[in-house]
Amino acid sequence: MCDCEKIQGLSLVKILNDLYSFFNQSDFEKNLSLLIGYRTRNFELFKTALNHRSVKDNPTENNERLEFLGDAIIGSVVAEYLFKKYPYKGEGFLTEMRSKMVNRQQLNHIAIQMGLRKLTRFNKMDGGLKTSQIFGNTLEALVGAIYLDKQYNFTKHWIIQKMIQPYLFMDELEQIDINIKNKIIGWALKQGKQIDFVLAEEVQEGRRKLFTINVVIDGEVIASQKGFTKKDASQLAAQKAIENLGL
Repeated sequence: MCDCEKIQGLSLVKILNDLYSFFNQSDFEKNLSLLIGYRTRNFELFKTALNHRSVKDNPTENNERLEFLGDAIIGSVVAEYLFKKYPYKGEGFLTEMRSKMVNRQQLNHIAIQMGLRKLTRFNKMDGGLKTSQIFGNTLEALVGAIYLDKQYNFTKHWIIQKMIQPYLFMDELEQIDINIKNKIIGWALKQGKQIDFVLAEEVQEGRRKLFTINVVIDGEVIASQKGFTKKDASQLAAQKAIENLGL
């Protein structure tokens, strides 16, 4: 038998073994493998990632800790992706694009399109949860689990190939006007709070001016950021205030 026939024979055996292993899995294992695109042995980790607090109150059994981890990883990958894709754009533009890509509504939409709604374990008797953003939270937890299972580089490529490329179209997102400043102003109005964007400092940096904007709510400085335009500084300060307030 020639070497090519041996290779073909080994390839066929591998395919048959893979098919046998796939069909021998439980329904959960099959659905998980199809969702994440690879087979894992760390099923308990992924079960935790899919458990909402409404069914598992213990922090070690629900997905909130993994959600925290996944949120940071997605933010890091998206920031690097935008940094490389737009080498001549300023910080304000990059911040706004990141907000368009990873806001709660966007992540929830991606999660539902990926099929996470069917795998997420939550209290289905709570009608409010069905229409909330918990599936976006589950997606973040899933990313956290993938990171722990396969480390950063694999997770980075997974985010790009499974989330960004299929669901986030940069040309369309560029045209969407999401004003971060308006978001926090709207929140303050609903809460009956006074909000002001205050120019705290204006200094000359070489040939350009550098502006510092403070976000002040009810007389208290919540966030402060710098930018080479007042708009950029305001947007960055608004984003920081949203993060500080947990909105």
